[in-house]
Amino acid sequence: MVELSSPSKDVYKLEGYAISPIAKDAIVDGNITGLEQVSDAIKMAWKLLNTRERRVALALPSSSVITKKVFMQAGMREDEMEVQVEAEANQYIPFPLDEVNIDFQVIGPAKNPDEVEVLIAASRKEKIEDRVAAAEGADLKVSVMDVETYATEAAYSLVASQLPNSGKDQTVMIVDIGAAMMSINTLHDNQSVYVREQSFGGAQLTQEIQRRFGLSLEEAEIAKRKGGLPDSYESEVLNPFVMSLATEVARALQFFTSSTQYNRVDHIVLAGGCSAIANVDVVVQDRTQVNTIVANPFSKMSVNPRVKQQQATIDAPALLIACGLAMRGVES
Repeated sequence: MVELSSPSKDVYKLEGYAISPIAKDAIVDGNITGLEQVSDAIKMAWKLLNTRERRVALALPSSSVITKKVFMQAGMREDEMEVQVEAEANQYIPFPLDEVNIDFQVIGPAKNPDEVEVLIAASRKEKIEDRVAAAEGADLKVSVMDVETYATEAAYSLVASQLPNSGKDQTVMIVDIGAAMMSINTLHDNQSVYVREQSFGGAQLTQEIQRRFGLSLEEAEIAKRKGGLPDSYESEVLNPFVMSLATEVARALQFFTSSTQYNRVDHIVLAGGCSAIANVDVVVQDRTQVNTIVANPFSKMSVNPRVKQQQATIDAPALLIACGLAMRGVES
């Protein structure tokens, strides 16, 4: 959970952040299966954040959202657009329209001056309602429901300055390594051109720590983040995991170049909890032969004095999506 303020347009201040553990299997494949446990985790994070702000921005995984870009006549009123959006949605949504929530956003003018490009997004109501219920169970009010890939892109706009020419005219692969999934969002000239998920994540490292050292899942998770494991941990558990991670990133890279018109990637940006592992960027760069950096969306922000800056730098890559959502919350 990340709290931002915005002293002026496109300028952000990190007011605080919090990380709280979530029960195993409370979320499976992006679906909430343990509503009470997710609410409890949100409530704990909010308490750790120590804020009065109760409005939150949430996101759905891209696998739960159908998106389509369409062209519409320029100058249409919003109600006219809504009618056309529903007509368009009827053609490509495989569910009855009364079971889905639909939203649309005008992206900008099309090549034809008489048209505008419009992004339509649709998701099943139950997916949205579950997330809203989890936040409301923690006495919070949902003001924005976004999509994880768009939140990633919003936060990437803060990370792009870490790249040559701020990523312009280049192909950049953002690899967000979560607990169970590796989410790949590849941008060309700062526009998303490819999104994919691979089954790989930090939970595999936690399970191996648990198995090798006879710890509970919670103990293994704490030891992974805070340290205190036997000397053999690095050579026998951590290094093989990092090599596997680098192999997965190389596989994603190969998949991208072989299945799209783009034959190369200029930069890899690592995010997610596993990006905090020391030298993971060096191992990935060696394996892929592509310049690799670890995302820090807070690097140019002013920071509230109560935030421990050194720890914030370590935790920053895991907070990329949360940061993108906080940016949406401040803007809305």
